[in-house]
Order: sequence, then structure tokens, then C-alpha cells
Amino acid sequence: MNRNNYHTHTIYCDGKDTPEELVIKAISEGCSEIGFTGHSFTDIDDPHPFCMTRESTVEYKSEIKRLKNKYKEKIKIYLGVEQDYYSDESTDDYEYIIGAVHYVFKDGRFISIDDTADIQIDAVETYYNGDFYAFCEDYYELVGDVFNKTHCDIIAHFDLITKFNEGNCLFDTSNPRYIAAADKALNRLLAEDVIFEINYGAVARGYRTTPYPDDRIIKKIQNAGKRIIYSSDCHNKEKLLFGIPENK
Repeated sequence: MNRNNYHTHTIYCDGKDTPEELVIKAISEGCSEIGFTGHSFTDIDDPHPFCMTRESTVEYKSEIKRLKNKYKEKIKIYLGVEQDYYSDESTDDYEYIIGAVHYVFKDGRFISIDDTADIQIDAVETYYNGDFYAFCEDYYELVGDVFNKTHCDIIAHFDLITKFNEGNCLFDTSNPRYIAAADKALNRLLAEDVIFEINYGAVARGYRTTPYPDDRIIKKIQNAGKRIIYSSDCHNKEKLLFGIPENK
């Protein structure tokens, strides 16, 4: 069975490769499909340019459409977007939407969830008096609302907040406050017609040894009978199919 990736980033946001380089890589790997999901524009991203600009969004859409036609005999290409909770950009032109939370808004500042460990730690000290569980509670409040806000087809990296928490080095994911916050968000999303992603991006980039979400959350998703999709959250063509099993 073909392995395909539907969470793919390019030079139009924070990926390393052009869309065409990724299409060629996908064909060489025997993929029957590939989905591109540039980070939606947000005006809070500067000076850390992880997302597309409005100008590059136009170029991105045009290039993916060009490649769809050029390679239509070899691979099916989908035009998607990873829509951030705080992005207000239109999603009308996309074939599918991945919904994600990358920031928490606290005391007038947007705090990045996944930029660096130091930024996360400093923000918790500064804005939460060192209370990581309060930080998690604010994050999961947004995650629980991400379908309502983005009308997404897929929930991206549900517990992205654990990116720098390998081995529970910053907070304990078995803590009752953490579990209550995560489960509240999860229960809201389980009530929606949405797909959940098992995301190997942090493993591919060396931050974690296990994918998002953690096993406890995956089991709850499976027990609820919800659909699951595997993704590499690709930012480098050499990791296009990282973690994606043969039979999924």
C-alpha cells in the first residue's frame, strides 16, 4: 500500500524545499498522492517568519495548481493549508484544512508554543509565574475551539505544547490539571466530524522520541472511533515519509 503525506511545508513558509522538489521526491518514493499545507499568514508571526506572507500565499497557490497539472499523470497533488487559530485568512481556495494552535495570547502578548524551549520557559516564568499547568490550560482552551474557529478537516499535533517536554522535563503530563485540560479539549473535538493526526514532525527533527499526541490521547481517539491520519509534518524532503507506516 502506498505511503502518502498530507502535511507538507515548502519554501513558501518554513520548509526547506520547493514544492516541485517535494513532488519529485514523492514520486521517487512511490507515493500516489501528496498534500501541501503551507502555514497560513498571521500578522503576529514577524520577526519569526514561520508562516506564509500574503504575497507568498498567492504564489504558493499558483505553484501547487501548476504542479497538479504538470504531474497529473504521475501523482495526485492536493492544495491545503495549515490554518493557525489566530489566522483570519480565507480558506476558500483550499481543498482541505489542517487546524492548529501555535500561540497563546496572554497579557497582551502572543506566546509561541513551539519556537524554542527557552522562549516557552521564559514566557511561563514571565506571564504565568512559573505555572506550566496554567500555560497548558490556556493552550488546550484554544485547541478545544480550533475546529469551531478554523472549520478544519484535520486536527494538527494535538499536544504540540509538549514539544520540549521530553521525559516530562518541564511538566508532568500525568498531573490531574494537565489531564483535565487536555481531556476537556479532546472531548470537544471528539464531538466534531474531524480527523486526528498522528504527527512525527518533532521526532523527525530530534525534539521527541514519540509522536503527537501521546499514547493516552491516541487511545481515547481510537476508542471514540474517530479517523486517524499519519503525517511526517514534512519540512525537509528527506523526511517526507518519516514515521508513516506502510499499512496506514
